Amino acid sequence: MPARTTGHFTFANWEERTISPSEASPQLAHASVTNTFVGGITAAETICEYTIVYVSEKTGTFTGMELLTGSLDGREGSFAVEERGSFDADGSVHCAFEVVPGSGSGDLATLSGTGSYTAKQGEPTVPYTFEYNLN
Repeated sequence: MPARTTGHFTFANWEERTISPSEASPQLAHASVTNTFVGGITAAETICEYTIVYVSEKTGTFTGMELLTGSLDGREGSFAVEERGSFDADGSVHCAFEVVPGSGSGDLATLSGTGSYTAKQGEPTVPYTFEYNLN
């Protein structure tokens, strides 16, 4: 049975640039982001890269990869997650993520798992849930 942990993260930095022509629709963008996680996952200044498709000015989808270095429920190491999500006109962001197989190191070398979060516009922290196995 997988272990379950929770916590929250905050955006430490968000740098986004449009990479499609300005008149194109939909718009394609790239964002480099750093986050800080606390709770079950503790990781400062993660490295995250997103590719974003704006279907409209306020709606779209994204994919990304994030590298987390720190600890998971007290076990030290690092791991990468692949993220997929969408954002709505009201500013809500919905995301599901999965550990990249074989990406764990240190005490997290055998890590697998999935998680999710929903970010609400204007809220400084984002709660997450994560279910994982270390086998």
